Amino acid sequence: MTSEQQGAGAEPGGGEPLVRIREQVYVDPRPPQALQRYYDWPMTHRPDWVYDAVRVPACLFTWALFRPRTSGAERIPGSGPVIFAPNHFSNIDHFFLGGATRRKIQFMAKSQLYKGIFAWIMKHGGVFPVRRGHGDDQSFAVAGSILERGGAICLYCEGGRSRTGKLAARPKTGIGRVALQSGATVMPVAIHGSQRVRNWKRLQFPRISVLYGEPLRFERVAEPTHAQSRAAAEQIFDEIKALYAQLGR
Repeated sequence: MTSEQQGAGAEPGGGEPLVRIREQVYVDPRPPQALQRYYDWPMTHRPDWVYDAVRVPACLFTWALFRPRTSGAERIPGSGPVIFAPNHFSNIDHFFLGGATRRKIQFMAKSQLYKGIFAWIMKHGGVFPVRRGHGDDQSFAVAGSILERGGAICLYCEGGRSRTGKLAARPKTGIGRVALQSGATVMPVAIHGSQRVRNWKRLQFPRISVLYGEPLRFERVAEPTHAQSRAAAEQIFDEIKALYAQLGR
């Protein structure tokens, strides 16, 4: 058993242990062609009515149960390309993130979610896939296309959800790559307390805090090296960690 698995049920800082989450499947066995329409759609379409049809009831649900407190939302640019960069504990973090802005944020989601009616909802809601476990350049092309036309996307620095209830040791480099290639404004965001959202099965509904940091901007680099992407990702994640520590205090 790894240290991550050992810590997966522990409550950060002690107290009631966290409900365990299912093991993640990192490799999608389907060929890229099976997902092609979900890559192609957001290249030429903005989120449609489905976005608001999902966002409104979902945000009402999260506000009622988890009473999120939001600070710093006035720092969010009202227009132009933006990359929202939050930490990731819960599968409803996107509703905590997007509840404080009228901007339609398009999310990158693991390709395994694209099945049945849920795939149609995500496509029309502006979500685009990433085939984790593969070198998925198409997902980066979609992100760049959205930003090029002045849209807003969300990239979780840690990739998948943290299973330990703690911030990851290091970020993934993808967010640094997109930030450098696009030159878009990066909004670091800390979401505090959402690791305990999984404890709803015990009828525990923690209060969530969300803090938007100061916007970051990077000089545009057409073909960033891995080292450059890593450095940008680390800088973004350092801001997130500082915001998270501020909420913890």
